[in-house]
Amino acid sequence: MTAEDDIRHVLLSLLQGFYWFDEGLQNYLQARGWPVVTRPQSMVMANLVLGIRRPSDIARRLGVSRQAIHATINQMIELGIVELVDDPTNGRVKIVAPTKMGETMRIDAQRSMTFMAEELGHRLGRAQLLRTAHFLAEDWGPPMTFTPEEVKDHR
Repeated sequence: MTAEDDIRHVLLSLLQGFYWFDEGLQNYLQARGWPVVTRPQSMVMANLVLGIRRPSDIARRLGVSRQAIHATINQMIELGIVELVDDPTNGRVKIVAPTKMGETMRIDAQRSMTFMAEELGHRLGRAQLLRTAHFLAEDWGPPMTFTPEEVKDHR
């Protein structure tokens, strides 16, 4: 594979890395006795770990509709993982908050992420992992947009 091929496949590599972490997270949580959660539920939990609490903000970050996020949140409410509470900064808005059980699950999820990051550092080399983490944390700017004319003859 050429360097140009590597560049073209970077998005697939990022997606593969995401799946590696998500599957590891799921396996860790199951080993700790937690219920199986779906990938969308896992992504909501990841946003809670990052401090993102408003359903509309979570939907925007994940690129899905608010209706889809509310359906996922409602499933998580049924599992007893989260609840919707008044936003202390704006009483007209609800935010997602972990329940007592959900908070314990979130702590386990954070532990799994730390454990997996350490393992990845052993597998790939800590310096390589840190360089990659710094690169991925850069501001990539707004998502690219395209017109039909721009992509008509693009190969």
